[in-house]
Amino acid sequence: MYPKQKRLLVSLGERLRLARLRRQLSIEIVCERAAISRMTLYRAEAGSPAIALGTLLRLLSVLALEADLDAVARDDKLGRLLQDQRLAPRRRSATAGRAGTGESGEGESQP
Repeated sequence: MYPKQKRLLVSLGERLRLARLRRQLSIEIVCERAAISRMTLYRAEAGSPAIALGTLLRLLSVLALEADLDAVARDDKLGRLLQDQRLAPRRRSATAGRAGTGESGEGESQP
């Protein structure tokens, strides 16, 4: 795992721990509601990369933060930019031929 990725996980774990503490939820209550062991909670709050996404979702749900997961990659700016770059030339080339010849392409047949 790259250092930047590890820092992101550690930061996420810390935010989970802080969310639990702000809600004044004990370790026991969170573990019971999320159906996980204490060790799993400790690992999640430490930012372990071994925590399953389903476990993370259950933890977020217990903390009433599951909507945060729904926001992940919702606004994929890079993906949309890349997609637009691939699509743009096709659109231009299809209309450029008509624009240059003065043909509208509607109802006309080519010889």
